[in-house]
Amino acid sequence: MRPPAPLGAIRHLATLARHGDLGSYARQIQRLGGCERPVRMEGHRLDVHAATGEIVREITDRDLPAGQFLIRCNNRRATRCATCAETYRKDTFHLVTAGLSGGKGIGPAVARHPRVFATFTAPSFGPVHNRPTGGRCRCGRTHAEDDPALGTPLDPERYDYRAAVLWNAHAGALWGRFATYLRQQIASRAGLTRSASRDCLRVSYAKVAEYQRRGAVHFHAVIRLDGPGGAEDDPPAWATTELLTDAIRSAARLAEAPGPVVDGRAYAFRFGDQLDIRPIRSADFAGTSELSSRAVAAYIAKYATKGAETAGTLDRPVRNPITDLIGSGVTDHARRMILTCWHLGALPELEALRLRKWAHMLGFRGHFSTKSRTYSVTLGALRQERADHNEALARARAAEAGHPLPDPDTVLVLSHWRFAGTGLTTAEAWLSTSRATATSTERDLAA
Repeated sequence: MRPPAPLGAIRHLATLARHGDLGSYARQIQRLGGCERPVRMEGHRLDVHAATGEIVREITDRDLPAGQFLIRCNNRRATRCATCAETYRKDTFHLVTAGLSGGKGIGPAVARHPRVFATFTAPSFGPVHNRPTGGRCRCGRTHAEDDPALGTPLDPERYDYRAAVLWNAHAGALWGRFATYLRQQIASRAGLTRSASRDCLRVSYAKVAEYQRRGAVHFHAVIRLDGPGGAEDDPPAWATTELLTDAIRSAARLAEAPGPVVDGRAYAFRFGDQLDIRPIRSADFAGTSELSSRAVAAYIAKYATKGAETAGTLDRPVRNPITDLIGSGVTDHARRMILTCWHLGALPELEALRLRKWAHMLGFRGHFSTKSRTYSVTLGALRQERADHNEALARARAAEAGHPLPDPDTVLVLSHWRFAGTGLTTAEAWLSTSRATATSTERDLAA
């Protein structure tokens, strides 16, 4: 059943029905695919025939049903736009799956390569409320799984907030150090120099960052051994899962990222003691193996759409820590981490860390999901494939309507668009929700 339209939306749609094209308006909203916070643009576009200079098509904002050009926000955060985040999650799932089982231009032989799923945690910055296996928290209580106290310090005054923030700020650099040590450790176990190992082996990975409840970043990573040509090339026989596991443990112990000196204290950062490494089985083992390739891909993709808001902070930048945090629902622990970012960000020697810009991320400024060059297909390639598909559909529909679009190889596109805002009007939001409800009903009936 469609949701009832608000009175304001009814008036807007009634006016458009009398003086405009309500069907075109609905189609423009539907083309957003359910995006909740589209970018609104004003301006124009001209398609000019390259040989003759003839204007074959002209689009201006005043000719569009909404009076503006609407573009999907493509935000990866589920808290900002659930629809666009779902697209990002699915793309990440396909990217990770292609590097484990093949597909999207990657051959199925990659499923035979040694690969593991590893989790790298942050060190301790002070005791926090937790749910230890088979015991009580150090506070003497047994916390429920949804207890808001979980992850908060037992003694906030003694918790090392500075180190926690600086750890987040240096986590990406530490991963880079780990990757260097990993290649060294693999070469050492094979009895090769690092340069010689590059001629017969390549290390590929895809990783995602996740916030623990205490606000510290840790990494989940798929790490795979390939031949020198990458995913399409089998690694040497000595490159086993056991060798990879052992090399990861050693590299994680050795890796260290130097930090700044603040108030006479020199900081350096290492991974925490908890390191989990598990072999990934083939997709053929789905249902019988505890860790199939599809399960790993789904797990990584889930965290690709989350941010620091899972740790009780904001999902948008902090402009002023006084006004932005009032009534925001930010937890006391996250508030102290944000204020620590703000105070450290004022120090000239920490300017490069841009802690104030990333205060809402509790200091972490790296990409949430990254991969090595040869792991698999890129997110950009997946987006381009989707764009090409949508373009082909648009051309087919235009041809059926008797208005074929010009050949892109013979047309010069001259456009000028400027930002005009974000979001949907009340009428647009109702149209978008109505279409989504209708589509869901159609799927249910078909099923």
